[in-house]
Amino acid sequence: MTNPRAALGPTAARRLVRLNAVAATAFILGGSLFALGAAFAQLDIGSRATVNITYLVGGCFFSLGGYVSILLASHLGELLGRRSALVLFVGTLLFAVSLVAAFADGLTPRQSNGWIWLPDILGCVCFLVSGHLALLAVGGGRVRVRARVLGWWVVAVNQFGSVLFFLAGIAAFTRPATSRELDAAIVNWGTFAGAVCFAVGGALQEFDIPHPTQNGGRPNHDEAQ
Repeated sequence: MTNPRAALGPTAARRLVRLNAVAATAFILGGSLFALGAAFAQLDIGSRATVNITYLVGGCFFSLGGYVSILLASHLGELLGRRSALVLFVGTLLFAVSLVAAFADGLTPRQSNGWIWLPDILGCVCFLVSGHLALLAVGGGRVRVRARVLGWWVVAVNQFGSVLFFLAGIAAFTRPATSRELDAAIVNWGTFAGAVCFAVGGALQEFDIPHPTQNGGRPNHDEAQ
């Protein structure tokens, strides 16, 4: 059987490996910093600025991972993979808007929901859509369990993290009557657990070396036989 990486040539193959490593490392760092920021917030460690800066730096790594994922998917030549990466990147940019707006002082509940909560929840939706597209890509056009495929575990763990982010996002809505979040504990712990999922997903991705196939994308288990 022809080695697909050899068919690309050594330079292109090494580029794929580098892109994969950069994206995976970015998600590890982004997830770790988001988890740290959520832990700071829940345990009341440090100032509000410390929490916001930790989140913002983590968000920069998430955006880097999303952008590099687009490059990686483009080189792999898979349509669903490119769409998934693009939607993910848009989600990270929406998160960035929310993270920057969080530094503002004196926001009314309406302003807080408009500048912080709305971009955040839209970013969460993008992550969910991206994860669904990735599940379709790794499942050969349908969502299915492929426990023997490392790439499936990467996508599945990340998608579970996206669900947790979404739940945390809902709980972050500011009630006008109280000017407080619906449930701060769910916001913090949901963000913490979701971020850990992305860090774990990034660690798994480090070992999921991309191999272009005849129809593009990472090879599934059937193709590896």
